[in-house]
Amino acid sequence: MKKEVKLDANGKRLFGMRDLVSYAAGDLGCNMSFALKNTIMFVFWSQFMQLGETLYATLLLVVQIWDAINDPLLGSLFDMDKRKYKRGKFKTYIFIGAVGLIFSGLFFFLPLPNAPLAMRCILFVLGYVLWDAFYTVANVPYGSMMSVITTDGSQRSQLSTWRSIGSMVGNILPMVLLPILCYDASNNLKGEVVFVAALVMGVIGFICFIFMLKTTTIRVDENEITISENSQKFNVFKAMRNFIKNPPAIGATLAAMAMFIGMQGSTAATTVLFQSYFGNAQISGIVMLIGYLPMFLFMPFIKKIVDKWGKKEACSVGSAVSVFGALLLFIPLGNGIAGLAGYVVAQVFFGLGLGFYTCVSWALMADAIDYNEWKNGTKEEGTVYSLHSFFRKLAQGLGPSIVIIIMGWLGYIGANEGNQVFEVAERMKWLVAGLYTFSAAVMFVSITFVYNLDKKKVAVMTEELTARRNADKKAE
Repeated sequence: MKKEVKLDANGKRLFGMRDLVSYAAGDLGCNMSFALKNTIMFVFWSQFMQLGETLYATLLLVVQIWDAINDPLLGSLFDMDKRKYKRGKFKTYIFIGAVGLIFSGLFFFLPLPNAPLAMRCILFVLGYVLWDAFYTVANVPYGSMMSVITTDGSQRSQLSTWRSIGSMVGNILPMVLLPILCYDASNNLKGEVVFVAALVMGVIGFICFIFMLKTTTIRVDENEITISENSQKFNVFKAMRNFIKNPPAIGATLAAMAMFIGMQGSTAATTVLFQSYFGNAQISGIVMLIGYLPMFLFMPFIKKIVDKWGKKEACSVGSAVSVFGALLLFIPLGNGIAGLAGYVVAQVFFGLGLGFYTCVSWALMADAIDYNEWKNGTKEEGTVYSLHSFFRKLAQGLGPSIVIIIMGWLGYIGANEGNQVFEVAERMKWLVAGLYTFSAAVMFVSITFVYNLDKKKVAVMTEELTARRNADKKAE
């Protein structure tokens, strides 16, 4: 006998574990593509494809400036799209993006190191732009979807936690496996293996997206833009001004930018650190995995932590712990076993603190979207989220580009691949330590002093918005 599905007052399936697993699968799908790019892109294009660090940094900055501009443009179009889709607006856009990610990922990692330099530059720019367009089409509605799956703050925190689980699994798989599979005994990259990995991971990501689309329940009217009776017609420029006046959105965005500048900006330096300082690129993913493990220890308790203390409060404490972990990287222990062990211990503390923010970061943005509605009377999920994504991606572009230029100043030479001189490799260690410290410190300041939605204010906001929405429904 088929089990009876329990419904809520609006005839929708009750929120439960199915929603959490489904939402986690979505970010796993996103990160099959995103983590592949972050894990391998620098070495693939600067070393294997032989663009060199300066040219690579310049091209990366160009495409990621477009990347940042691309998000709010598509997000505003998404907000203004009033067409009725068979599977719904959110799911339709995500499906289109999921299909495109498979082919654009393959195109971006075509292993053609002997092609003319101009062709390699074109492949990089065109491949990245295509990949980014499809990633945005999938990721912006996926990120905004949390606000239409549920309006309950505790349930959003659970969704954010499970999204983080999906994200971490999606990051861990390429982070651990790709260095083992794609580097040879001389710590140099095997580009043809990367191409095969792009195909396999693209297919896995697509399967994850399809699972999410088939199992996600939308409980809020996704085509609803204006909420209050006095709301004006949607205006993208006004939406942007509202974003600037939205302290929760600004605080959450600054924290995310700091995380990307520090952690993603340090990716290239970390790669060189393991290639030429510790002398083993293949273990880099395993060491990074150890840094993720502490997050799993408290994930089962994140709902209780948030319910008791609040999202903002938990993130503030976590970022302070990350500052401590980052400062441990400055202890001079050398490049032997003691140095590697010290690096691992620092990663554990940094990851433990970062875990608080990672688990609830998307719930912070969902609350920021509600804050915009609460203060301005407009529900602009796509625009608020895509502007958040704009600044995140701006940091993703500026961070690595600036860091790679700094690496050049410190003596890094891309043509040397995994054989940098020791003095250069040692400088990478101090660069990584500085980037991690900057990242954690800015995150602490942003969440503690800029993000203004503490537990009490969130409760007041949720109560008033619920009353307003119910009044609007009765007026209809």
